[in-house]
Amino acid sequence: MESAPDHTPLIHGLPDEIALICLARVPRRFHNVVRRVSKRWRALLCSEEWHTCRKRNNMDESWIYVTCREASIKCYVLAPDPSNRSLRLMHVIEPPCSERQGVIIEALDKRLFFLGGCSWRNDATDEVYCYDASSNHWSTAAPMPTPRCYFVSASLSEKLYIAGGLGLTDKSPNSWDIYDPATDSWCAHKNPMLTPDIVKFIALDEELVTIHQAAWNRMYFAGIYNPLDRTWRGTENEIARCFSSPTVVVDGKLYMLEQKLGTTTLMMWQKDTKEWVMLGRLSDKVTRPPCELVAIGRKIYVIGRGLSIVTIDMDTAARVDGLLVTTSSGPLVEQDVSPERSRVITI
Repeated sequence: MESAPDHTPLIHGLPDEIALICLARVPRRFHNVVRRVSKRWRALLCSEEWHTCRKRNNMDESWIYVTCREASIKCYVLAPDPSNRSLRLMHVIEPPCSERQGVIIEALDKRLFFLGGCSWRNDATDEVYCYDASSNHWSTAAPMPTPRCYFVSASLSEKLYIAGGLGLTDKSPNSWDIYDPATDSWCAHKNPMLTPDIVKFIALDEELVTIHQAAWNRMYFAGIYNPLDRTWRGTENEIARCFSSPTVVVDGKLYMLEQKLGTTTLMMWQKDTKEWVMLGRLSDKVTRPPCELVAIGRKIYVIGRGLSIVTIDMDTAARVDGLLVTTSSGPLVEQDVSPERSRVITI
């Protein structure tokens, strides 16, 4: 970072290279304050140089964005709290599409995308709103090629993939809409091998696992989509057991939170044997289902109603009489809201 003769330094009396390292050490919870100091500081916090410096020096922080619906959509921002090995509520954001139903959220890099949706007055929309967590700024992204609501989505290799849902036309049920943030553009991809009954996407091993429900017998089956050559192939159907359960990938391993018959169980997909294995049960009294599953590093967070939190440290988790030993904290909000989606953004 070089300074011109008439250049205003980031911090008076310090070279910009040193000032950058100093500012990069500011905890993320104070970034909104830092942005207000000057235009240059505000621009710095949005720059790739800033984020690269924080990441290179292991100072980047991951926050969780959880959408819940009360009268409208609200996005609760949660951050790890080392004092109680849980999460704490940082602030709440309300998207421009908060009145809609069937809105899907996905995260790419430092941005959170709110896609599609519908209302009782209006059909499905193609609108996309983007929240930049580094600048705390809303903008619109390129509209989807196909209006959708209640669809499935995933982020993989810096692209968004969406498929299925309601609001589709007869010409588009098999289409995959793929978004590239580098060009702010979409492409609609059709594959005759795909069926219009996709109910879940899972990004795993640089590919997309697709879960389908067969129209003829209502059974679930699975496939794998390779984004490099845009081909689809069948795979073991046992993985489709997670069709309605929250899932998360930690260090390349797929985990599922199975919630049924009053029992909540954490399961792990075994690639070699092609089966789900039980890691342990969790008490419904602390998980408060329905739950969402999200991970930061090696910690898995189970987020339940009212934003109750159960923390599972995969490095130290033990099992006693079939129950996982975890850390739990009570609801973070008074409203008994259920989490709909959760994503992580690291800055």
